Amino acid sequence: MKKIRPKVQKYMTPSPRSIGYDRPLSQAIAVMSELRIRHLPVLKDGKLVGILSDRDVKLVASFEDIDPEKILVEEACTFDPYCVSSESDLNEAVNYMAKKKYGCAVVVDSGKLVGILTEVDVYKAFTDFLDNKL
Repeated sequence: MKKIRPKVQKYMTPSPRSIGYDRPLSQAIAVMSELRIRHLPVLKDGKLVGILSDRDVKLVASFEDIDPEKILVEEACTFDPYCVSSESDLNEAVNYMAKKKYGCAVVVDSGKLVGILTEVDVYKAFTDFLDNKL
């Protein structure tokens, strides 16, 4: 009997909050803090160009004389983030995230941001696995 493997869509966080590449870093910090999230997709003209992580923010903030009001998101984000489609095999996406030590995968369908698969989402999938739901 062939096992049905879940797709990324089943566990991703749909319609994640994003931020423009030209916004001040302080705005991104406020959004991340308010929503209690660690990853924020970065868009330029509606297209995904990067990901801003809490690690990126902490690194930039560690430099002396850095004003988050004057630094733009594009100066702190990571360009070309790991992307998958919502129909990607969850196992393959998670395996790649683990191999590369990525905290998330950005979910893009037909060039449009549709979700984000984070470590927390993976924990939920693992819980289902342990409960024999997968």
